[in-house]
Amino acid sequence: MNKQELVDQVSEQSGLSKTDAGKTVDALVDTISGALKKGEEVRLVGFGTFSTSKRKASTGRNPQTGEAIKIPASTQARFKAGKGLKDAIN
Repeated sequence: MNKQELVDQVSEQSGLSKTDAGKTVDALVDTISGALKKGEEVRLVGFGTFSTSKRKASTGRNPQTGEAIKIPASTQARFKAGKGLKDAIN
């Protein structure tokens, strides 16, 4: 499912227009992204938890040349499914 299909489903299920559903989906994504950027955790009970984790800098290898390259430290987004979501898909 891509974003447009998600907007269509939200529009159908909520009775909102596609424009309003699109704004709602965009607002949700922006809100979650903003909270993660601040280092906060977003918990949606029954669905899951969005959080971040730090990755240390490391050394990797270019597979074509074998040359060592430095991989900088970074912050990664994480998602852990909640019990309600796990039960719904199993």
